[in-house]
Amino acid sequence: MTATLLSLAGLFVALYLYLYKIGRIGTLACGSGACETVQASRYSRFLGIEVALIGVFGYATLLLVSLVALQPQWVHDRRPALLLAALSGGAVLFTVYLKALELFVIHAICRWCVVSAILIVAFHFVTLLDLRRLRHVSA
Repeated sequence: MTATLLSLAGLFVALYLYLYKIGRIGTLACGSGACETVQASRYSRFLGIEVALIGVFGYATLLLVSLVALQPQWVHDRRPALLLAALSGGAVLFTVYLKALELFVIHAICRWCVVSAILIVAFHFVTLLDLRRLRHVSA
């Protein structure tokens, strides 16, 4: 349930950033210009795709898989938890790459991106705890 809530929160953050990026929101509520600097940088695209859109699809995928994992027939099955751990592990690595760009290349920190980073790390931690729980249930 915690993973589902974290992925929903991450989806809202990513969607907010994407709506800004495509011009549906005038300004970001950030408190400084750093969010706009990051969003306007050439690094706001990865392989030609908006990073915020990658976040929207990534968090939506995590949300869907975590909702499936909550269904009674999947509660004691490790496969959804393994999939969530693998997906969120990849997302954590991508987030580390993006944070390094912000710190060392762009020289600006987007607060919303930091919130997203915290959410994905927390999500990954929760899925690892769930895998541990499932290991003890099946043992």
